[in-house]
Amino acid sequence: MNFDIIRAGRAVLHVTDLKRSRAFYEALGFIETASDDEQIFFRGLEEHNHHSLVLKKRDFPAVEVISYKVRSEKDLNQLAAFYDGQGTEVKWMEAGTQEAVGRALRIQDVSGLPVEYYAEMDQAERMIQKYHYHKGAKVQRIDHFNCMVPDVEKAYDHYIHQLGFACSEYTEGEEKKIWAAWLHRKPSVHDVAYMNGLGPRLHHIGFWLKDPMNLIDGCDVLASMGYGPAIERGPGRHGLSNAMFLYLRDPDGHRIELYNGDYLTSDPDFKPVRWDLDDPMRQTFWGHKAPDSWFDEASEVLDVHSNEKVTLIEPKLKKRKPTFVT
Repeated sequence: MNFDIIRAGRAVLHVTDLKRSRAFYEALGFIETASDDEQIFFRGLEEHNHHSLVLKKRDFPAVEVISYKVRSEKDLNQLAAFYDGQGTEVKWMEAGTQEAVGRALRIQDVSGLPVEYYAEMDQAERMIQKYHYHKGAKVQRIDHFNCMVPDVEKAYDHYIHQLGFACSEYTEGEEKKIWAAWLHRKPSVHDVAYMNGLGPRLHHIGFWLKDPMNLIDGCDVLASMGYGPAIERGPGRHGLSNAMFLYLRDPDGHRIELYNGDYLTSDPDFKPVRWDLDDPMRQTFWGHKAPDSWFDEASEVLDVHSNEKVTLIEPKLKKRKPTFVT
């Protein structure tokens, strides 16, 4: 593999009411870079790229694409050749067809997820020291995606052995099969995680906060503005990743994680951490259980070629209710 995937870069979500969605994401502390009657572009306080989250007004909620930033145009060409060689249809998005984004390619990955790669995006002012704009949970940057897929080992093998991702932590059940896996390109716990479930669906998008107190600030602000019911789970600490978390549902049900405190994974001799599915310490570290919505609900995804919803497939492994997803 000769291509250089840098990190999780952005997500494009379809929402039904832009005004309602804008109010929610502004309450969390996202910065609006640009907007029109059909879409809003948001970024975090430390992000120097134009956006990491796009909301598009559509008739029903869905995930249009999850995107990875690559180093150069050369990497895009090599990825296109790689997918062509596998028989995967590539959809090119030429520069100018997406606001602020250069040429990009989209594919339906091995799990049926809509995935995009891009190298260039317009720059925006970093707000990291514009403290008068820091509000809500003071969201800093996009961190990761978490996806429910019917065959975790298939996704794991593809992203590890063919795309050059590394594994930080994984979970096995009694079948001795990988039930969930946390994969990364940047030197942290994950850019993407896959877990066993009805899919393909996007479980959540994780956004990084600068410290755990911002989780509390986020809860306080949301509650004071009448968004208390949007808090689905947390605050708490994960067993896997050791990170602090708060999970929210936006007005269309898309799940957002506010996330802080995982660890460095850059050393070449780092060994993935294995967890048994029945090990209680892999659960939420403080012991509280996740709600049923956690296991049953996730955002449906679109086909990059037809723009229709992708058909859901039952998982290969038994359905279980662990409480550690990060």
